[in-house]
Amino acid sequence: MLGNRCRKLAGALASAVLLSCALCGCAQGTDVGTKVVLTTGFGKDEIFRIETSSCTLPEIMVYLTNMQNRYESVYGAEIWNTNVDGVTLEQNVKDIALAQIARIKTMNLMAGQYAVELDEEEKAQAENAAAAYYNSLNDTEIALMGVTEETIRDLYEEFALAEKVYRYTIKDINPEISDDEARTITVQHILFKTYALDGTGKKIEYTEHAKEEAYREACEVLEMAREGEDFDELIRRYSEDDKSTYSFGKGEMDEAFEAAAFNLGKDEISDVVETEFGYHIIKCLSTFDKEETDANKIKIVDERRAEAFGQEYDAYVETLTRNLNEELWDGVAFIHDDSVKTMDFFDVYAEYFPGV
Repeated sequence: MLGNRCRKLAGALASAVLLSCALCGCAQGTDVGTKVVLTTGFGKDEIFRIETSSCTLPEIMVYLTNMQNRYESVYGAEIWNTNVDGVTLEQNVKDIALAQIARIKTMNLMAGQYAVELDEEEKAQAENAAAAYYNSLNDTEIALMGVTEETIRDLYEEFALAEKVYRYTIKDINPEISDDEARTITVQHILFKTYALDGTGKKIEYTEHAKEEAYREACEVLEMAREGEDFDELIRRYSEDDKSTYSFGKGEMDEAFEAAAFNLGKDEISDVVETEFGYHIIKCLSTFDKEETDANKIKIVDERRAEAFGQEYDAYVETLTRNLNEELWDGVAFIHDDSVKTMDFFDVYAEYFPGV
């Protein structure tokens, strides 16, 4: 309930590189440059062109179809009936697929300036992976996606080269992370909500009177806790959060909650703390978890490396001419055929390129 750090979609959809960059050059969620849209001068089935690199309709259909079927395997086909602010989920997934493959193509262009190439072993891995995936397809899937084994091989080679470029650019980035910066603590809390949910799941804030009642109850329970009543029992009786224990590092929680929690000693109990979720009583269970802190150091290093790469990537994208075949792209749609179930394109890649 309290975490404010975004969960990444990449782990479920692709196992190699960051996926958040759109064709217009957005690597960290900020537009870089202006997207150039052309509807003439493209080859047959050419979706977009970035300098000398091109993406074809069969290539985008591999990404899009695998992502579609991955979603449907979890949520069912009815998931596509939903929309957010008038934008359908199908359009959102299309945009993700376009962003992902555009980023891969761009990183392959970057490989040229760094003189990074796949070696013969890596090319063989890509070829073997392509054979494995292509042979898993049925005739309908091959026909409707319009793919050949060569298409799949090229996609896997591009994926592998993009990952190799990423590793090359971050190889000298090894920041020292202190225990204090990465410190992970563990707390329990009791939550008194100051909102309700309507039938659609929309958050409805309490009235001022109702908030005052919630605060009054929180103060009463705080007094019980400080008088020695069992905190676990108080959680059971009063807390409105379905989770009672949180382990976290700095920057991962609501600011007020985090500030109060990090100022507690072991077994200390906070005053009543207000967040957007309501009023909290926090008890510190551990001020330093060595194992969790060491794991958090690794996560912070990975984040710093990703940030450094993002800056270099953004600067490179600014130098590129990017052209989207808007007419063709607007006509791209999901395949709705019961025979088309393929969804392991990225899993096969991970099998032949382990550790990525």
